[in-house]
Amino acid sequence: MNTRLTVALIAATALTDQLSKAAAQSLLSQGTAVPVLAGFNLSLGFNEGASFGVMGGVMAGKPLLMAALTGALTLVFAVMAFRAKHPLERAGFALVVGGALGNIIDRVRQGAVTDFLDLYWRDWHWPTFNVADIAITLGAVCIIAASLPFRRRKEAVLDQR
Repeated sequence: MNTRLTVALIAATALTDQLSKAAAQSLLSQGTAVPVLAGFNLSLGFNEGASFGVMGGVMAGKPLLMAALTGALTLVFAVMAFRAKHPLERAGFALVVGGALGNIIDRVRQGAVTDFLDLYWRDWHWPTFNVADIAITLGAVCIIAASLPFRRRKEAVLDQR
């Protein structure tokens, strides 16, 4: 994966996230769950904390501080994305960066991250999340997969040809 594809994946991830959040905000009402499938609702909410609402009380009313903290981490991950040699690792970092940028845009624009995807089982609900969170999670899985020892051994064999 080259630099242009990395930039394109970051941009596409952030854009997809922002478009999905705009649709959620225009089509959903906060506090009203819209059933989609058994175990899955669309439910508009806003998160002032970190992932899954962690530190929500501490960071409430401090969106620019939260954006700055996540922005610093995102910059580190962006550098790692462009330095990564393995395409899967580079794609993983690009997904993390694109997702993080999507959430940072929300914090700067509206003071909180828009969440609208609600998974549940019976009365238990996973914290509501969004497309950026999916990208970040998928990116982390890609980074881990690229670092697994059996993948590295196969690459070494391929590099010797």
